[in-house]
Amino acid sequence: MKSLQNQRGLSLLGFIFILVLVLFFTYIGIKLVPIYLNHMSVMSEVKAVASQPGSANKPPNTIRRELLRRMSVSYIDHVEPQHITIERADQVRIVVKYDVQQHLIGNIDAIVRFNSAEPLRN
Repeated sequence: MKSLQNQRGLSLLGFIFILVLVLFFTYIGIKLVPIYLNHMSVMSEVKAVASQPGSANKPPNTIRRELLRRMSVSYIDHVEPQHITIERADQVRIVVKYDVQQHLIGNIDAIVRFNSAEPLRN
């Protein structure tokens, strides 16, 4: 008999365990990556609206309407008008705050919360 020190390799049970882990994390990635890609598109449109000259002087409804129009053209999901606010504190900024719920397996869901802000240009 060979001693345990000379044996090398992975048993069938170990291989199946590693395969299940890899498949599980791949499945989670397939479910969650599109949500983050969508958020990157949201922030791209927010930055485009915020970087327009004089955007800080526009009325909040005009900024919101323009941002929603750009998001509609870009086929962005999950963002509704109530998720967009214009804050006027020391500087004027667009705040986009929304949640995305994604069904994973059985009765398990993932909730991803986004809260991003971008200052408006004068």
